Parts: sequence; C-alpha cells; structure tokens
Amino acid sequence: MANSSRRCHCSVPCCSNDKQTHPYLSFHDFPTDVGLRGRWVQAIRREEGATFRILRGSTYVCSLHFKDDDIYSTPKGLRRIKKGAVPSRFLWNDWGRNQTRTGRRLGFDATTDSEEDANAISAVDVAVTRCEHDYAQPPPPGTSDDASERIKELEKKVQELHLKLQQLTIQQQQPHMKRFCASDEDFRFYTRFPSEEVFMIFWESVSPSASRLVYWSKAQKGEFEAPSPHRKLHLIDECFMFFCRVAAGLKEKVLASIFCISVSTVSCTILTWTSYFYQVLGSLPIWMTREQVQATMPDKFLQYCPKVRVIIDCTELRCETSSSLTLQSETFSSYKNHTTFKGLIGIAPCGVITFISKLYTGSISDKEITRRACLTQYLQPGDGVMADEGFLIEDMLAEVGATLIIPPLKTAPQLSSADAKKMQAIACLRVLVERAIHRVKEYHIWDGVVPLSLAGSINQLWAVCCLLTSYQGPLDIKSDKPV
Repeated sequence: MANSSRRCHCSVPCCSNDKQTHPYLSFHDFPTDVGLRGRWVQAIRREEGATFRILRGSTYVCSLHFKDDDIYSTPKGLRRIKKGAVPSRFLWNDWGRNQTRTGRRLGFDATTDSEEDANAISAVDVAVTRCEHDYAQPPPPGTSDDASERIKELEKKVQELHLKLQQLTIQQQQPHMKRFCASDEDFRFYTRFPSEEVFMIFWESVSPSASRLVYWSKAQKGEFEAPSPHRKLHLIDECFMFFCRVAAGLKEKVLASIFCISVSTVSCTILTWTSYFYQVLGSLPIWMTREQVQATMPDKFLQYCPKVRVIIDCTELRCETSSSLTLQSETFSSYKNHTTFKGLIGIAPCGVITFISKLYTGSISDKEITRRACLTQYLQPGDGVMADEGFLIEDMLAEVGATLIIPPLKTAPQLSSADAKKMQAIACLRVLVERAIHRVKEYHIWDGVVPLSLAGSINQLWAVCCLLTSYQGPLDIKSDKPV
C-alpha cells in the first residue's frame, strides 16, 4: 500500500503512529455519542483540557489500539469501527509487547509458529517500543534524586560564573591605568613621571580642562562648539595612552590591542592630546626672571659665572629621508651624516628648561637657529649666555648688551691656573644642558627614525616632551648634590 500524505496522528499517550509513516494503519475519529466518547477518553487516559481537545477531523485513535474483531472492512475497502467498540490495547496493559501489534506494523503475519520468526519479531518490537514517546511513563527509581543533585551542581556553577562575571565587569569599569601601573616603577616606565603621586597631581591639575576636549576628527570639521559627548575610554585612560605612546614608545597597533579600540581611534586620540598639552603646558611662562635665576643659582655658578642667565645647546632628531632631492639636501646634517630635525634648548643654571625653539631642518647652523628662535628678545643687558665653541653669536648678543660665556680658548702653550679652573667649571656646568636634552630624548617616541607623517605635529610633540621633563625632578651637577 502506498504511503498517504494525509496528516493523522494517534492521540493515545506513548503512541507515535501517524498516517504518513504507517499507511497500513487506519485512524478513527472519536464517536459523537457523549457517553461512548467519555468511555474512549477514560480508556486512553486523557482528559480534555488546556493541553488536549477532541476535534472532529483532527483527533484520532489508530487501529492498533482496537481488538481485531472491533474492526471491519466495507465493500469499498474502507476500515470501520463497530458500533460501541472501545480501544483497549495500550502500553500500560502490557499490550506493547504483543507480537500481533509488531507484525501488523511491520507488514507480515505474526501468527507464525516459527520460533526464529517469533524471536525476530520480539527483538524488533523492543526496538520500536524504545523509540516511542516516554512522557507518560514514570521515571526509574532514583532518577529524581540524581536529577536533584545535578540541579544543585549546576546552580552552584551558575553562581560561580555570575560572580566571575561581576568581577570582570568591575575590572572593565576601572581605568586601564590601574591594571598596568601597580607601582612607582611602572609609572616611571609608562609615563616618565617619577611616581604615582606626581602623576596624579599632574592629572588633577589638567583634568578640569581636559573634560572639555574636542577630538581631532571633530576639530578638522570645524565643530568647536561642544566637547565630544561620547568617549570609548575613561578620560584618564586617554591621557595614559598618550604617555604610553610618547614616553614608553608603544606602537599605535599595540595600543589598539591593549585598549580594545581601533588604530584610527588611537591615532586621533594621540593627536588630540598632543594638541591639548601643547596649548596647556605651552601657555605657562617658562622663562625665568633674573631674580629667579639668581635665587636658584648653584654655588659653582656664583663662583665662576655669576651673570649667566641661560645655558643653550642644539640637538638633532633623525628623520625619515624624503624622496625629494631638495628636501633631502635641506634636512641632511653633516654632523649626524643623516637627515635630521634640529632644535635649540635653553636651561636656567638650576637645570629647568626655560627656552624651547621650533624644530628646523638639519642643515641649519647653530648661529642661524639662535637667530630664528629669537632668543635675544628675552635677554637683558648684562646677561650671560653659556654655550660651546660652535655658537658664533657674540655679535648677536652684543646688540642687546649680553655676553657669550664659552670655555677659554687656548692662546698660549699652557693655560693659566685661573683659566684652567674656569674651563673645568664651565665644562662641568654645561653638563646640565646635556642632561636636560638626554631627558627629552628618553621619551621613546624619539628612539627610531621620525616618520615624515609626523611632520605636521612634530613641533608640538617636541615642545610637550621638553615641558614634561620639569615634572621629573631637578637635575644635579653631581649625583649626590641636587640643584
């Protein structure tokens, strides 16, 4: 018999028969007689309610649950139920192991006398019975206890996972800085500040104005009316990321991975904070008055160079070589034998940086960079400027009444005792400016060759690094004598 596509399902518990998979079975509607219908409902052990309703044309009982003499065939080959017949074959009255049922379902005669056929039928019957629904059968003894123990174990595991989730959420809400800087040594490595206390004092001084920052991406569009409303990081984390880039020299891709943001966001944040620190720190007056210089001057300066106002020196930063031959010739430094940017730094006798020039191309001379930096406009008559022999700026200083202090030139076979002591003292004092320059270059962003892509913001970065050295503590002439 061909399979039928009609969708008829048996409504008896523990029975999964349907017309599509069992076409040799017949499916019968519940009787319309109320009394007989009640006997059917009682027989199949189901009551009408929210989960079960008897509907004409959709609620059936298959022929396997009726006795053989309850079913008859019409002349047209249709199978009908005798009037008054009630289903009586169910799993709970041990009919499920009856060989007759299995034989009908499998399409062969189960009344054979062959012991081999009977065993085969019995084995198949057991397999078929296991595949049927078991929601009406009571669970085996002890199953409830095992399930209860398992539920308790799972509930305990859920609580542990929930606690871990809360801890991770709290950690994510904390600034990244707390995860990386657990000691003063960590702060020195990542920020170049000597301790956490100094860093927090610095942060408290800039945070009020930093809260009104406008990101570089908005500034390019001319949107200056209001600060950027949304930040992917804590404000202090943005500041910390800037120092990780400038002071520790971490690459932008590394920072993007650490802070879980995109590389473009890192680049935008670094540019924003570079411009911000340049404006904030650059607005502070760093040039010291003559009275301030005299009040903080070390004893050695008072002995040998009492009129010195500033100690100057130039330094160079290696930069990427341009493809333009003209730019190559301008940036090439014969001293470094490489393309460089060159800047002038001046410090007070106490070791504080008081003068910072812009960066110029490496081919510029010391005299020319001093002239372009307009150092003389800060000098007064009688001031002394200490430099090395390469600064031929005596005539330039003479115009404002200042003097150049350099080591005495050797004009005789042997220097006098006074000149020898003065030369030693000046050489010792000039070490201060070398140490100041070394502090600036300790910001690891200058470790490699400066890419030309930074040319637009390199002057700001240079000035910020110079100004931030003031927070590292005083320089000292000797390791045991701070200035």
